[in-house]
Amino acid sequence: MRRAGGLRTLESALIRSGLGPVAGVDEAGRGPSAGPLVIAACLLPPKPLTALAGIDDSKRLSEAVREELFPVIQRVALAWRVVVVPSWEIDAIGIHVANIEGMRRAVAGLDPVPGYVLSDGFRVPGLPVPSLPVIGGDATAACIAAASVLAKVTRDRMMVELDQQYPGYGFAAHKGYNTVEHTEALNRLGPTAEHRRSWRNVRETGRVATDAAYAG
Repeated sequence: MRRAGGLRTLESALIRSGLGPVAGVDEAGRGPSAGPLVIAACLLPPKPLTALAGIDDSKRLSEAVREELFPVIQRVALAWRVVVVPSWEIDAIGIHVANIEGMRRAVAGLDPVPGYVLSDGFRVPGLPVPSLPVIGGDATAACIAAASVLAKVTRDRMMVELDQQYPGYGFAAHKGYNTVEHTEALNRLGPTAEHRRSWRNVRETGRVATDAAYAG
């Protein structure tokens, strides 16, 4: 695990150039066939904080560490925002457009307004401030890593709640990803209101969700 100070090189350079404050934006849930897409934007203080010494790409962190960092990030961030894009909206506009639109919404919800935005992996058009996509950004920029944790923890908690609403699918364990257990449950029980009908494995069940809420 790297220390957060080691992830601040790009942010520090932008701030020294007068382009701060710098926000990071990242998402959780692009790949699963069930559950929402969750996007977070986070604006950290300009100097590294000891409280965030363990920050890193959320996928590199254990669930326990992510849960510990979640309230710390919320407390020390200058601003943060989480946006949830439901399955029906993903089906309506596509996952990439949903991702971009969610990132726009998350950044727009930050107060104070950032001077620059770093996104993880791809360009986000339509932002009101300059931005830069960073390949592997959640492992190289602290603000993106913080956003990654906020998005991942929020989504994981939502999937645990959905496990109670839709027993038998194992959402609490696989979080909607296409594991063997999830595929077996999907084929046996059919899709729920939280399954993405635009995903091939959901369509191939040959069944439709019966939950009226899925009408969007």
